[in-house]
Amino acid sequence: MLRVRGVTKSFGGAAALKGVDLDLRPGEIHALMGMNGAGKSTLVQIVSGVHQADGGTIEVGGRPQHGMTVRKARRLGISCVPQRRELAMGLTVAENVMLGDLPAKGRIVRWRTVRDGAREALTALGIDIDVDRVAGSLTVAEQTMVEVAREVRRGGRILILDEPTACLGAEAADQIRALVRTLRDEGVAVVYISHYIDEVMAVADRLTVLRDGAVVRTAPARELDPAGLVRAMVGRDVVSRRADRPAPEDEHGLAVQGLNDGRAVRDFSVEVRKGEIVAVLGPAGDAQSRLFDLLSGRRRPDSGTLRVDGRPVPFGRVRASLTSGLRCVTGDRRALGLVPALSVDENLMLAGDRFARRRLHRVAELARRAAPLRESYGVVTLAGNPPVGSLSGGNQQKVLLAKWLQTEPVACFLEDPTNGVDIAAMADIHALVDELASRGVAVLLASSSAEEVMRLADRVVVVSAGRTVAEHAVTDITRDELVATALGGQPQ
Repeated sequence: MLRVRGVTKSFGGAAALKGVDLDLRPGEIHALMGMNGAGKSTLVQIVSGVHQADGGTIEVGGRPQHGMTVRKARRLGISCVPQRRELAMGLTVAENVMLGDLPAKGRIVRWRTVRDGAREALTALGIDIDVDRVAGSLTVAEQTMVEVAREVRRGGRILILDEPTACLGAEAADQIRALVRTLRDEGVAVVYISHYIDEVMAVADRLTVLRDGAVVRTAPARELDPAGLVRAMVGRDVVSRRADRPAPEDEHGLAVQGLNDGRAVRDFSVEVRKGEIVAVLGPAGDAQSRLFDLLSGRRRPDSGTLRVDGRPVPFGRVRASLTSGLRCVTGDRRALGLVPALSVDENLMLAGDRFARRRLHRVAELARRAAPLRESYGVVTLAGNPPVGSLSGGNQQKVLLAKWLQTEPVACFLEDPTNGVDIAAMADIHALVDELASRGVAVLLASSSAEEVMRLADRVVVVSAGRTVAEHAVTDITRDELVATALGGQPQ
């Protein structure tokens, strides 16, 4: 169905792809694996017409294709559902599914036909969503399903899914994986990009591993085990173990009491000692997803108190939150964490320069001050000082962490700090969080990953339906018990 041979691509003299080959068969789930920056995004952008290859050939249905554009790729049945959803959030599900092909009589849209067509497209894939719902009211998983239905209805027979289960809870992720299997059974060729090793091993028929812009392995999924897949991706074994950190101090760095925010957060309380990591674990979209807005001052809760280093901090005021020594690192780095059009160095120094009230800088001086942060946080760029939006997800996340953590925080709130990063970058970020706690910083970690909680946290608070249902020292509970508590939501 799709045949790629010897594709090369460079940006600013730096090679992003080096003679890549890829074959895609009808009715196949083909996982594309690799570390952040390995070339996955560049390859799918070339296949879908966003970028032009410098060299190599692309065949679709046995016919060579030249001058690929997005419009031409769509005509050939190649569609992409990016990690960042692209629905019109103010329109209904029906309008989104039929967008660009609204049936009309003259200048009048035939709305009944719109709803019927959308309902038919969803039903064909086993999706049960009311077509009259507004897209903005859907869960992330439902938004993904609607985008997939739209692309299949448009004639997509080669579907590229980029991190389709990122930030989803277990149940929602299972729904997406079931949809992907349905697509395969319908004869659609699916390119599946994910950093979740276990997920890829469970869902993929074949996989291709990229490293440093080149293919290092293409094989049936059954021929690889998780450890072998990681070695192929990274070029070495990657192990992230619990670190031996100094015992936390008796003094509390962060204390939240009686926090209430509608039905999303109900009487939430937590205390974090200096040098301690406390995790808040819950299903995606539960209470922990509101904490960034509340603790950072972006949103004022209905009630509750916040103390940093023993001093009260008013809610609803970003400046007061920052002045207290609290640093809140968002899980949505694209929308809230970074300025994509600014350079890597500008983003790295953005918070530090704001605190120092530095408004002007020379480019050379900026590079000199940013260089130690690049090195200590492991930020890698293909060349020079590009816009941060052009970096891989793992490198963007490291820039975001460096931007805030270099400002000497007293306490820190981290929201899904390893979301959308590869296994090597995840190990690097875990080491950074360990080092942060070792410096005596009180760390509150919001996560939907039980594995990450067991790796990093000293204590874990489990939330369900906005309420705290359990609290444990990590040494007193197993990973399976923790998952069962989070899914069951029963007070213990």
